[in-house]
Amino acid sequence: MASTPSIPFSARSTRETHEAQVIPSISSSTRCAIDEKSSSGAFDPNVSNWLKSRVVRLTLVPRTSEFYELFAQAGANALEAARKTETRFREYPNSSVAQADVKAIENQGDQITHDIIQLLNTQYVTPFDREDIYELATAIDDVVDLIEEASDLLELYGLESTTKHALQQCSILVSAVECLDRALRGLRAVSGVQASLVEVKRFEDEGDRIVREAIAALFQDSRIDPLLVIRWKDIFDALEGALDACERAAHVLGNVVVKNA
Repeated sequence: MASTPSIPFSARSTRETHEAQVIPSISSSTRCAIDEKSSSGAFDPNVSNWLKSRVVRLTLVPRTSEFYELFAQAGANALEAARKTETRFREYPNSSVAQADVKAIENQGDQITHDIIQLLNTQYVTPFDREDIYELATAIDDVVDLIEEASDLLELYGLESTTKHALQQCSILVSAVECLDRALRGLRAVSGVQASLVEVKRFEDEGDRIVREAIAALFQDSRIDPLLVIRWKDIFDALEGALDACERAAHVLGNVVVKNA
């Protein structure tokens, strides 16, 4: 799983932010001209006006809509990962979905997270707090990472078939991510977000009940191979971890809505 960049702009002043955005875009020849004029005591007004125009263009033309579009893409990508994994478990071992398919979706999620943080690094104006944007992006990324991990364990452990409890977990996971996806798509207008987030919590509670039943069932039959018990417990925990991550992402999203209401 790809590492997530550290949170940007943690201690920059407004002046430092302007400098970081403007200076890299100045050509070497222009830098020389600035240095020469400054040392001679005369500063070319054309250079001054050019710098001012650059500052205005970078700081007064926000791209806030792109954040909403990227979060909507992240939600749709997470939902695709959940649905592909559910199909993989349901059709296992002769599934139409390969682990490589789920991994490709996880890689796409990493790219979307990178794009959000890259946009965060280059925008002076954001639709809501930078810390919240970063936390929400990484929370959604965690959901996809854990879904991919659960799918990978199915093949890694070489299991011959799936179980009814795993299928129930996958079904609930899809439902929870559907609610998260719907909330992310409604983030711009804050339409129906809270109702969707409440549903995520309800599905997470249902998932807790199922995982307890699943683990209890593993230990009820003494004839089950202990190695098989360990493998399935790992998979149950991985699916539960993905569902918990979905709830965490919903919690972050809920905080964003409340703070910006």
